[in-house]
Amino acid sequence: MQQRLDYKLASPEAFNAMLHTEQQIHKSGLEPLLLELVKSRASQLNGCAWCLDMHTKDARAQGETEQRLYLLPTWREAPCYSERERAALAWTEALTLVADTHDVPDAVYAQARAHFSEKALVDLTLAIIAINGWNRMNVAFRTQVGHYVSPHARARPETA
Repeated sequence: MQQRLDYKLASPEAFNAMLHTEQQIHKSGLEPLLLELVKSRASQLNGCAWCLDMHTKDARAQGETEQRLYLLPTWREAPCYSERERAALAWTEALTLVADTHDVPDAVYAQARAHFSEKALVDLTLAIIAINGWNRMNVAFRTQVGHYVSPHARARPETA
């Protein structure tokens, strides 16, 4: 597919507003790898290849394992996720799919509250809102995928 437009160039103000939201999320105190799992899962649900490419690369660069990234679509059955991660992933799915369900179930909320303070749950919710927004920008404008390089990637030592 061909990219429709470059939204960063078309509206730098909109792009900067999204970046400002990301900066707030990263200052929230939520664990970076938890955020990458959440962003990857929402991107899977939304079919956003660009964001999935970005967030799996960032997760790996920060130490996430291949196994946990591969098993993310089946996180309920996979034993490698903590209860806190499971709560975040359930919350992510409920919010990402709210247009279909028109509800965030009480059980999902209770699970999230068992693992996140009120502030942390609001911050997690903002992260989910943001990734859903990024997904929609990239899917709508068909942002070209595959060229992202994680800023977290370690420089490889040169070989002789």
